[in-house]
Amino acid sequence: MTFQKLASSALALSLLGCGGDVVNPPPPPPTAIASVAIVEGDQSFNALGSELPLTTTVLDTDGNQVTNPTLTWAVLKSGVVSVTQAGRVRSLANGTDSVRVTAGDATGFIKVTVQQQASEISISTTSLALDYSGASSTIQATVVDANGTAVEGVSASFSSSDEAVAIVSESGTVTALEPGTARIDASSGGFAESAVVTVAFRGPHGGAIVGGGIICTGGMARDFPCDRMDIVSYLPISALGGNPNVPGAPITLTDMWGWTDSTTGKDWALVQRIDGMAFVDVTDPSTPRYVGYLRLPAGTNPAPWRDVKVFKNHAFVIGDGAGNYGMQIFDLTQLRNAPAVPTVFTETARYSGVVSSHNIFINEASGFAYIVGARNGGMECGSGLHMVDIQNPTAPVFAGCFADPLTGLNGTGYTHDAQCIIYDGPDPDYSGREICFGLNETALSIADVTDKSSPVALSRASYPGVTYAHQGWLTEDRRYLFSNDELDELGDSTQTTMTTTMIWDVVDLDDPILVKQYVGPTPAIDHNAYIKGNLLYQSNYQYGIRVLDITDPENPTERAFFDTAPNQSDTPGFGGSWTSYPFFDSDVVLVTSSLEGLFILRLTN
Repeated sequence: MTFQKLASSALALSLLGCGGDVVNPPPPPPTAIASVAIVEGDQSFNALGSELPLTTTVLDTDGNQVTNPTLTWAVLKSGVVSVTQAGRVRSLANGTDSVRVTAGDATGFIKVTVQQQASEISISTTSLALDYSGASSTIQATVVDANGTAVEGVSASFSSSDEAVAIVSESGTVTALEPGTARIDASSGGFAESAVVTVAFRGPHGGAIVGGGIICTGGMARDFPCDRMDIVSYLPISALGGNPNVPGAPITLTDMWGWTDSTTGKDWALVQRIDGMAFVDVTDPSTPRYVGYLRLPAGTNPAPWRDVKVFKNHAFVIGDGAGNYGMQIFDLTQLRNAPAVPTVFTETARYSGVVSSHNIFINEASGFAYIVGARNGGMECGSGLHMVDIQNPTAPVFAGCFADPLTGLNGTGYTHDAQCIIYDGPDPDYSGREICFGLNETALSIADVTDKSSPVALSRASYPGVTYAHQGWLTEDRRYLFSNDELDELGDSTQTTMTTTMIWDVVDLDDPILVKQYVGPTPAIDHNAYIKGNLLYQSNYQYGIRVLDITDPENPTERAFFDTAPNQSDTPGFGGSWTSYPFFDSDVVLVTSSLEGLFILRLTN
């Protein structure tokens, strides 16, 4: 046997085990990985939440591509992008990061940049309805990228197509100003979205009337019965900031007074809502503008019995049944700079000498306020005249009390309302004295209050069928006083007692005489009445405002009327016209109606 054959046999025997099994040769050594590269290269994302699968090329030392290599993926930082172990990268936030892949000892990188770009604007609503002046709602506007994700650090700007109807703040809060329609645009860069805002102030008899009145024709002005009184304008309560959506009792109107700014010449209506006092610019009576309201004192509650009078550019406000109200004092010159958006104002000062009171009268000639019907604490003065020196309007000082205990239902001299003047009438005994005429539930009371520390009762007088002597006003020559009784009509179950106005001859202050009773055409309750010139403006609740010609004071005749509450019958009740204000230099009269709102009217002919 040759050597080669012996060697081959030895090799064959070496591959056999002891039992003659074949033994495999050892595997070749693993191929070394030389490099790994990410095929897609550096990447940029312009939206958050975008994803991209990455692929790799892996080569060995011989330059051959390695199949199914084991890869490990990672990012160098955190928060900008993420990557899965399958190589799927996702954008998370603006910034720059690196994605690393490892295969064996080889590593590959790419740079990934994330910079969001706006794709559109998304808004929370495309239509909005606001139903009272000062009502507001916020439109949310979001600038988003292609994936609908908010673009970081980019916000929308807002604008209104008609800022007379509604304005919008930088944050998207829309505030209603006047009835109409406006478009609210939200924009950023070249992108924009719009919402349509509809502002509609409605009352029991339709919406506001502004910019053009309604003539009384054929006994009607829109839904309102009338005679020789035209509508100049009308604001329902919703146009005076009264929110119609408050649960429970509705916001209603009560008393009112006026103020003419001697510096600007503007006329203002100070309208009492049960939840605050609304300020209305009525300089142009055809386009009245609500600018805001005076909030109630802290800790008090809404109540219908609220009154206001004016002295030295300050309003003095009282409330009855509202808790510890005192007397609010508000500097009206703040209204000169009232912003376009209705504003909530706070009191300038407060007088705490009374708690709850029913009415207030101010004698502007003397600088004294007369708070009446005070109760529930403080210096009540028998609920008669609580006299306050307001010559320094923001620092009022208690001056004295007057009450005639021979009047009033409880024998304390309760005064429901009063008019006080520096007397310039026909009785020479009291010329130049300060005289107050009080309506004291059971009687007319006349007092000399010149000396606040020692006022004197001059006289008192009642009348047949007195039920509740309520309020009265002097003729301009001081010869007569017209007064009303709030409950005589209501107390007649047969409803045969018609609206009755007492006419007093007060030529002798020591002996007032009832010379006549004017009887109206319905049994509606008569409420507040004021005299300007030879006209008496009488709010008769559910019968509306009645205007009497008192050229012949003892024989009045009806000059005009306007029914502010036509859906209420002309029977005794407390809805409808509460009060009027005829004292502006213009030829209009302002009227509040409890559920209906503020009417600005003008007599015809």
